[in-house]
Amino acid sequence: MESAAFPLRRDIPALQSDTEFDVLVIGGGIYGAWAAYDAASRGLRTALVEAEDWGAGTSSASSKLIHGGLRYLENFEFGLVRHALTERRVLARLAPHMVRPINFVLPVWRGARVGMGRLRAGLVLYDTLAWGRQPVQRHKRFNRDRLLHRYPFLAENGLRGGFRYGDCQEDDARLVALVVAAAQAAGAVCANHVRAESLRAHNGAVTGAALQDTRSGHRWQLRARHTVATVGPWVRDIVADHAPPVQFVKGTHLVLPGIPDCHSAFLLNAPQDGRVFFVIPYYHRTLVGTTEVSVERPSDAVPGDEECRYLLAAAHAWMPGLPWREEDIIQRFAGIRTLQAQDTGSLSRVTREFEIAHPQPGLTVPIGGKYTTARLDAGEVIDGVAAALGCRAPSRTDAQPLPGAPPSDERLGEWLDDAQQRLRAAGLDEGAALQAALRHGTRVDRLCELLGDDTSLAARIDPESPFARVEAAVAVQDEMAVTAQDVLRRRLPLALLARDPEAAAANIASLLPPA
Repeated sequence: MESAAFPLRRDIPALQSDTEFDVLVIGGGIYGAWAAYDAASRGLRTALVEAEDWGAGTSSASSKLIHGGLRYLENFEFGLVRHALTERRVLARLAPHMVRPINFVLPVWRGARVGMGRLRAGLVLYDTLAWGRQPVQRHKRFNRDRLLHRYPFLAENGLRGGFRYGDCQEDDARLVALVVAAAQAAGAVCANHVRAESLRAHNGAVTGAALQDTRSGHRWQLRARHTVATVGPWVRDIVADHAPPVQFVKGTHLVLPGIPDCHSAFLLNAPQDGRVFFVIPYYHRTLVGTTEVSVERPSDAVPGDEECRYLLAAAHAWMPGLPWREEDIIQRFAGIRTLQAQDTGSLSRVTREFEIAHPQPGLTVPIGGKYTTARLDAGEVIDGVAAALGCRAPSRTDAQPLPGAPPSDERLGEWLDDAQQRLRAAGLDEGAALQAALRHGTRVDRLCELLGDDTSLAARIDPESPFARVEAAVAVQDEMAVTAQDVLRRRLPLALLARDPEAAAANIASLLPPA
């Protein structure tokens, strides 16, 4: 697969051909990417189009985790948690450079809604549901003194102790691009910046879509035997009157300065209302989130001042040794989850279980789900599509690693040391070499090649963030990045991390293709 997976190309001529596709996937988030990969790997002629860029919507606005969802145990969603923990193991094998273990700390204070005993029972169940060899350690209990010694910024008053448990972290938008590369390698025709303006229909059945290349303005009709609309909050725009009942929930994250000498994440309950939020290290910064606010439309995915103050106040309550203020917020971002329409009285209790809707013949619309379970859920979607098309081939997306994946066994450390050494020899500083190796995996050869041709590419794009200009060059030349936002928000997370995103954009302007 490796040689065929890159470079990614916007194959507009193939999309404009008169050939009828078996499957058209509209929407290039994590669900659309896995669905296209799954369909193509079964031998179905597949097209994948995305109106903006891979992962441009909800899939780049997550908490950057591959996790079972410990908090869902409280809602007795045991099947969802087991489903996700199984996928955590699979994804860590498919992309060990991108899906990496991270320790979570769960402190407990006197008067907590969930005490030490219940938490211990929940963590035992969490470990039990994660059967088989896992990429993380089992949970461990810590007393008060040990917690305060390791994390002196925690609130001392009433602290009883706590627990450590394991989950995994990833770079959400970049992982989407890797799955798109896998889909292309399996035979899918993929293009970003191609908008589906409307669905085609004949005798009530969907037969494809009217498309527009937003770069050139050209419009055409694409015929497909079956269409899968993985469009999240844009479902009403695409499916119109046939849209299934859904509700939109906005989640906001803050990007704050990194916590010195701390590599652990924290799971906490906001004192204002008891809902769970995370404090997570991310590329030398800290993510704090998320909120849950009901909204009406995709354009509402804008962080509000009230939500930002809510998150800061929640963090201050339990981490008074970290004097974060509003002026310390480096960036803020929000995304919208599309969930099943339910009247639960609490957004936290709305199920994240996955559902498949068939609003019209020839059309499938996935609803709900989680980033972590997207591969399995997409396989279920394509099971139904394949059966309708007379294809009996099973899902095979767990059969081989994603493009660029290094060894997932005990050789991973050895490989990483060697990759970093080669990148440093090519001119990258130590921090940039580490992140480039983890983000590009075995494709570090390509980075070294470009660095050999142009040593100026070894410079950092932003002085505080460990990303070199060579990564921007690779994004444009090999990874279908077209605009500065494609590069700095999705191939790289610099739009979230840099204090001056405009300066970062100016730094890479010469590497971008003509507008």
